[in-house]
Amino acid sequence: MELVVFILASVMVIAGALGVILRPNPVHAAMSLVLTLFGVAVHFVALEAHFLAAVQVIVYAGAIVVLFLFVIMLLGVDESIDLSIEPIPIQRPLAAIMGLGLVGLLGAAIVRAEDALVINPGAGIDVASETGNNDANIQQLARNLYGDHVFAFQLTSVLLIVAVAGTVLLTRKWPRDAKSETESSDA
Repeated sequence: MELVVFILASVMVIAGALGVILRPNPVHAAMSLVLTLFGVAVHFVALEAHFLAAVQVIVYAGAIVVLFLFVIMLLGVDESIDLSIEPIPIQRPLAAIMGLGLVGLLGAAIVRAEDALVINPGAGIDVASETGNNDANIQQLARNLYGDHVFAFQLTSVLLIVAVAGTVLLTRKWPRDAKSETESSDA
């Protein structure tokens, strides 16, 4: 039975991932992403990680995909944008400088944190189960997440910004695409 669940969930994940890549309509691609995220949630349930499955469905399939859909709808996928006209001429050089600065800061943080990186899997679970006090567990979790792993949270925010920027680029109608659509509708 576990093998059947694994195979079905894996098919869901692969089919959804292919749908994200191959579907030309951005809204349909976002719906394929939901299928992928639900497949990953099924894998979490099969591994008896029910909390992670719930977080996967609520946060990612719910909030993040809704954010993507909001950006897609906000941009208006039916309008053509002429990228040869720069609204702010200095925008691209500033973006390049900011990107290089971000890569530099990220590299410096990784080099500095490399010595402090100690991986001790399961240590927090033992501490949490010993106390039995839920308030102490929450405080321990907060210290662990926002103290030791605050860099991971910052990296996640950068990842979400990159995902939104990618969504913006994927949903733009390029002038050559708009011309080919009008030519095909005229024929």
